[in-house]
Amino acid sequence: MSTAGAALRDVLSRLPSRLVRSFGRPVALFFHGVEQRIDDARVQSNHHDADAFAQIAKFLGGNFDVLPFGRIGEVLRRPESNRRAVFLMCDDGYANNLRAAEILQSYNLPWTLFVSTRHIDTAERSPVFIARLFFLFAPKERYDIPHLGTIVLSAAEREAIAEREGMRLKELDATRANEAVAAMQAALPALPQLLERFRSDSCLTWDQVRELKSRGVEIGAHAHLHWAMHGRQSVDYLREQATLSRARIAAEVGPCRAFAYPFGNTGDVCREAWHAVRDAGFEYGFTTLSGSLDASTNPFLMPRYGLRPHEKRLPSLIPSLRLGNRRIAAWQRQMAD
Repeated sequence: MSTAGAALRDVLSRLPSRLVRSFGRPVALFFHGVEQRIDDARVQSNHHDADAFAQIAKFLGGNFDVLPFGRIGEVLRRPESNRRAVFLMCDDGYANNLRAAEILQSYNLPWTLFVSTRHIDTAERSPVFIARLFFLFAPKERYDIPHLGTIVLSAAEREAIAEREGMRLKELDATRANEAVAAMQAALPALPQLLERFRSDSCLTWDQVRELKSRGVEIGAHAHLHWAMHGRQSVDYLREQATLSRARIAAEVGPCRAFAYPFGNTGDVCREAWHAVRDAGFEYGFTTLSGSLDASTNPFLMPRYGLRPHEKRLPSLIPSLRLGNRRIAAWQRQMAD
């Protein structure tokens, strides 16, 4: 969304909900993890505090029509008749999604879980998480990191360094990114203790994914390796991320209909990526661009809004998401065949 569009959405989100209710259209919302307590927000930035998440769930259940994923086709055919429809989704596949499941079940809310299958297979943490631990906790020193160059870690400005270098890392192709993260991992002697301390980013097992499936959770793919599917990746890599993740879920859990792109913003998804998702047999692909679902003319580039740790103005914010539709439509035209 443009700066002007974001400002307008912020203004609308502050209005009484009754004034923007009729403006609403069906939307997809997503979160990542739910922790009983957030110990270090710098590291656990992907996670909601359980009490705050319960408040979000209670509000959604009481004010919107939170629908199972199987109804998305019906809603898209008649969006004007489904102004209060919400599809709730979760990315990555953290073990603490079991806590989220308990909260959502208590409010009878259906949801979809997108898992990165390599991390379920191996229990490896996300490479971006390992990198963040390095930037925040590695000893004060000068490091030569492959494909990123010299990085100086001092006592100060660790968060700023983590944000800046994390963005540079994300722009690399998967092979170079893995080499860079491997060097960071080797230079972080306290990594085992940090992984134990921050178990919030540990992954579900396949048995746990199957348990969630048995409780009615839709299981979708979040690629095989949690890394961006941008234009610097090879076509073979992009195809593998779509086909392998779908095959692993089909083998372990059952049919897999939907895909969510890791990171999922405009710089993280290329034309060849959505082609790979389409050709792998998925019915839908989801980005992290905010908008309402009726904005999408391409079912493989659908919008979603990421729920922040503390959402204060959901009654007005959710209807105002359609203000991002113009940006989505323009981007989809650029990404067209």
